Amino acid sequence: MTDISATQIHDTLVLPYLNHAVRMFEQSYASRGDIDAAMRFGCGYPRGPLTTLDELGLDVVRDGLAARYAETGDNLHKPADLLEKLVAEGRTGKASGRGFYTYADGEVIADDQTPSADDKPQLKHDIKTVGVVGTGTMASGIVQVFAAAGYDVVFVGRGDDKVEGVITGISRGLDKLIERGKSDEDTKNAILGRLTGATSREALADVDIVVEAIAEDLELKLELFRDFDRIIKAGAILATTTSSLPITQLAAATSRPESVIGMHFFNPATVMKLVEVVTAPATAADVNETTLALCAKVGKVAVSCADRSGFIVNALLFPYLNDACLLAESGVALDVINDAIKETAGFPMGPFQLLDVVGNDVSLAIQKELFAEFKEPGFAPAASLEKVVADGHLGRKTKKGFHDYS
Repeated sequence: MTDISATQIHDTLVLPYLNHAVRMFEQSYASRGDIDAAMRFGCGYPRGPLTTLDELGLDVVRDGLAARYAETGDNLHKPADLLEKLVAEGRTGKASGRGFYTYADGEVIADDQTPSADDKPQLKHDIKTVGVVGTGTMASGIVQVFAAAGYDVVFVGRGDDKVEGVITGISRGLDKLIERGKSDEDTKNAILGRLTGATSREALADVDIVVEAIAEDLELKLELFRDFDRIIKAGAILATTTSSLPITQLAAATSRPESVIGMHFFNPATVMKLVEVVTAPATAADVNETTLALCAKVGKVAVSCADRSGFIVNALLFPYLNDACLLAESGVALDVINDAIKETAGFPMGPFQLLDVVGNDVSLAIQKELFAEFKEPGFAPAASLEKVVADGHLGRKTKKGFHDYS
């Protein structure tokens, strides 16, 4: 096995991730606050990447990346132009008082990029009834989130058994909360009383927003959005939970692309705080603002971005996981990598533990999408990731992935 220190593992895997985040901010794809919030609430990281850069020192990270770039020649390791610019200006992070954020006495203070209270999104549409299409884990969680926040929810499944399964699953989940003293019977009954299950999409005719949460299959989703166009009342918001498919194409399937938006919940939706709110080119400003405000009303942290492969979280997370696979291929033990990352970066899981939780097939599919979108040679899926998928070792769900769970 290759002899390597925890610090070297950190620099090999974490510095390119930080560089990707700088480029995302540099391109005005998302705000600094949204990039940081996305990784904190979507991945459970102790700090977002831009805050981490300020903590480590932009000059230190720049020098580490420059050394890596000299060794690999990989464009992904070349320090982002904005990183070079800030270092040249003396904005090297927390220690200097300015980096991506502004500091006084070691604490972040407001500056010209800090959102004002007046910027808080408002509901521009009257939202009373929410529709959800789908009966899987994600759909069920979304149904519960809205009902728990006081909204009437109409959800549609392919059969009575599927519809009943959603209600049974939510009921069991609420019973567990009651057992732990985190809820009570009155709250449970109120939530269940707001649910209306149906097997016909026609039941969605009068909803104010519909959230699509069916399988990640473009043709199925396109057919559904065409049906939304036929069924759902004018002015309603048409949202998709897709994490990988082009929202712009779904919008084009309707006669009202201005009403279509991405609402990417993280699984499990009842627990995870993050929702990526994704605008397509035609999405109306009032639809975007209403969706952001609605997320806040149901207790979620919403971040804004545009329709691009990976959005914020997947575009930053999966190249890092892919890099971990490449590092392991060089002879570094999986557990050594896992332990080093948890120790040095404070991430809740090592990369191979996380890959096995997400599913190696899902991870490979996302990495392929990122490679196709950004055309970066360094985004090419690692051979070891392709192999575990080819071998059927998909992670915890098959009892074997990079680790054995049998």
